[in-house]
Amino acid sequence: MTLDLRNLSVFYGKTQALFDCSFSVGEGEFVALLGSNGAGKTTLLRAVSGLLPFKGSVAFAGKALDKIVAQKRLALGIAHIPQGRGTFSEFTVDENLSLGATIVSNRSQVREDKERWYETFPRLRERRNQLAGNLSGGEQQMLAVARALMSRPKLLMCDEPSLGLAPSITQEILAIFKTLNKDHGMTLLVVEQNVDITLQYADRAFVIEAGQIVASGAAKELIGNEDIKKSYLGVA
Repeated sequence: MTLDLRNLSVFYGKTQALFDCSFSVGEGEFVALLGSNGAGKTTLLRAVSGLLPFKGSVAFAGKALDKIVAQKRLALGIAHIPQGRGTFSEFTVDENLSLGATIVSNRSQVREDKERWYETFPRLRERRNQLAGNLSGGEQQMLAVARALMSRPKLLMCDEPSLGLAPSITQEILAIFKTLNKDHGMTLLVVEQNVDITLQYADRAFVIEAGQIVASGAAKELIGNEDIKKSYLGVA
């Protein structure tokens, strides 16, 4: 397995946010983590990427992560696109991509990777000299994805890519994720509230509620499960 979580628990002070969460993401899978606001989705990603301490175990490619700091997890191949995208608004598109490659010492590789992702995201090529803060919401999300890809991750985690975007742009972003998954072998763990659109692209999904994994299954099975939608996802 690429990512293996066992009895993952996270606390904010004395308040417990995650309760013994266990699941795995296989190499080359596109897995969705679904849940309503406050369910614990963001907390889980932050624990995996090294931004929050945890109890239990998290292993990546067979290597325990509990004593590995966030920067070294990036070097191992874990890239995390945070909620709200986190682009550097006062830097250009091209400069943002360069910042995504800070762990890469081979400059020719950086140039090659920029060209590859400019081909994948042609709108970024058109705007390569624009400040990131002047891009549309959809373009900023594309930039956040491309910047994360500059580190050549084995696992790409993305937190709420649909946040603030129209459904058509969300569909476009998730279609790009599917292309990365199928054509580039990228393993994906995507946190989302937009259930129906996400399940169109994911292979499997886990549902988290009140800090616990409450359901899981193949995406094609969950997409039609109205009980899960009503009980855990707030979808009428």
